[in-house]
Amino acid sequence: MAITSAGILLFRITPEPHVLIAHMGGPFWASKDAGAWSIPKGEFAEGEESALDAARREFREELGLDPPEPPYAELGTFAYSSGKRVTVFVADGSAFSLDGIAFGEFELEWPPRSGRTARFPEVDRVEWTDLDAARERLVKGQRPAIDALEKHLGEASSGR
Repeated sequence: MAITSAGILLFRITPEPHVLIAHMGGPFWASKDAGAWSIPKGEFAEGEESALDAARREFREELGLDPPEPPYAELGTFAYSSGKRVTVFVADGSAFSLDGIAFGEFELEWPPRSGRTARFPEVDRVEWTDLDAARERLVKGQRPAIDALEKHLGEASSGR
């Protein structure tokens, strides 16, 4: 069975669209930039929790901040080459503040095969970035969400 995740992609118009993305934490990603960023998201069990509820929970767990209040729009479900899937919701983050951000943590045996466990942040920083930069920085499987956001914003501005 494919691993399913859900996440929230915040956007703001300043005057061009920007999105909030998170650099993945831990030693593997520490010195990487291109392809090392993610939409705040996480796994959930389909049938036990809705994708939107999971996306809101994971946003809170990863960033330590409550996600914005609705409305949310579903941009779609996107498949990674590994078979994993992520359902992405979008919300206007114009009024969203990063004040009080506190990254969630995970445990990992580090260094590998050392028998020692260390704690690392799930994400180690977040940034508002334009859509072209987001396409370069996001992991490959999440890049189609940027195209879907552009389409969504175009439809919203045309009144569709």
